[in-house]
Amino acid sequence: MRTTVTLDDDTEQLVRARMEQRGVSFKQALNDAIRDGVSSGEPRELWRGKTYDMGESSVDLTHALRVAADLEDKAILERMRADG
Repeated sequence: MRTTVTLDDDTEQLVRARMEQRGVSFKQALNDAIRDGVSSGEPRELWRGKTYDMGESSVDLTHALRVAADLEDKAILERMRADG
């Protein structure tokens, strides 16, 4: 089957590295990579990180972007005053 696939830059580099290592065409390297990834034999278990209760927030997180922008503005002003 012929189809068009758009690869990210890092993915293309991985396929090209496989081409060089194995001395095969781009098409063969891509097909082998897909086969290896899809038929690895064992189903992958999802990684789950630990969670922790950090208590009540000291900031109203419904406006987190505004808080971040205010903190950034404050830091910029402090740097400008220091460079003064």
